[in-house]
Amino acid sequence: MKTVTRRHFFQGAATAASAIRTAGANDRIGVGIIGLGGRGAYHVRYYGEIPECQIASLCDVNQAARERAQTRIQSSGGAKAREYANMQDLFADKNVDAVSVATPNHWHALATIWACEAGKDVYVEKPASHNVYEGWRMVEVARKTGRMVQIGSQGRSMPHKIKAMETLRSGAIGKVYMAKGLCFKRRKSIGKTPVEPLPPGLDWDKFLGPAPMRPYTKNRFAYNWHWFWDTGNGDIGNQGVHEMDVCRWGLGELALPNSTVSTGDKFLYDDDQETPNMQSAVFEYGDRQIVFEVRGLLTGPEADQPMRRASLIGNLFLGSEGWMWLDGGGFQVYKGDSNEKSIEHRVDDSSGAVSHEGTTLHMMNFLSACRSRKYQELTADIEAGATSAALCHLANISYRAGRKLYWDHAGRKFVNDTAADKLLSRQYRKPYVV
Repeated sequence: MKTVTRRHFFQGAATAASAIRTAGANDRIGVGIIGLGGRGAYHVRYYGEIPECQIASLCDVNQAARERAQTRIQSSGGAKAREYANMQDLFADKNVDAVSVATPNHWHALATIWACEAGKDVYVEKPASHNVYEGWRMVEVARKTGRMVQIGSQGRSMPHKIKAMETLRSGAIGKVYMAKGLCFKRRKSIGKTPVEPLPPGLDWDKFLGPAPMRPYTKNRFAYNWHWFWDTGNGDIGNQGVHEMDVCRWGLGELALPNSTVSTGDKFLYDDDQETPNMQSAVFEYGDRQIVFEVRGLLTGPEADQPMRRASLIGNLFLGSEGWMWLDGGGFQVYKGDSNEKSIEHRVDDSSGAVSHEGTTLHMMNFLSACRSRKYQELTADIEAGATSAALCHLANISYRAGRKLYWDHAGRKFVNDTAADKLLSRQYRKPYVV
């Protein structure tokens, strides 16, 4: 059994840092961070640990979030960053070379497009977009402006996942015909929260942005925005998009499928959540298939893998000669009718170090491409990220439409289904129009 230690991860990080230093200019890259809530707080932490960049500016519609981020930067020895409530003002900041976007999903596309048009490179969290159309526009604008756009699918920078992909390519399980993504992540009921006055310092209009104007409730703010169609994409587009991306990666960067069918429901709970807490999806590609499952309720394990805090998140790859299990803690390969384990590659993920170091490597890869000006060097370029997000969106469209959908590749729409076509985009609230 091979174990990858923290020391090996840091050696990888040092190699990436060296690449940044030798790629061009010696000055630090000024980074502006947009969205300073849950994931944004990690952006502040991780960029603050990378010496090749400086957090130059902070932006959030919530004053309290800006203050927390500023305190973290200065308590870690960093210089005070400029603060903005409006991202357009940050885009005009000449000290900002690149932006890192950790807003809710419904802002990802517009923030990226505006940043590219303002001459900034962009690291934007997953999923790349809130709907399929937005992903296409993001790719178009990134290429037109020549900006680097990296999606926060940090699994593509994790050494053990790169090794797993190399193992699949080597033929370790023969011809791979199916990838299965598992998002068994325990989610408890969010309950019901009433309409109430806005918290001091929160610009609710800018928080909603492209989404319809709704009264403020606690559940529509903070983390639970994931479970409303206006702002989120359910768990298939939250945690699940990581595993969807790995499915595509393992099957050779598949594009959109010939057909998609997704079923499920929100079971057991009587609460404000709109998205399903149990969902299954099948994507057909002819000789290959992606299967995806979201289970937010109590469930048992699969593929003889141990549950972690009532959750199991990872990928199964099935081939003509065996199968592979891949997750945050490593991968295993099983061969033949005897199901004999032939490869076990483990990493120490007990403290969350793999995710931390994977994200740091991913951000360093982004900064390196900002130096080289070669988007081909990005490990999760916008085109790959938008495609993986699109699969999540297609599943949600099938679920909401209540039927199997067939894709017209040439026309970039569904076959004879104008009602489903409408869900490829959204009605944007002016002036927040993609």
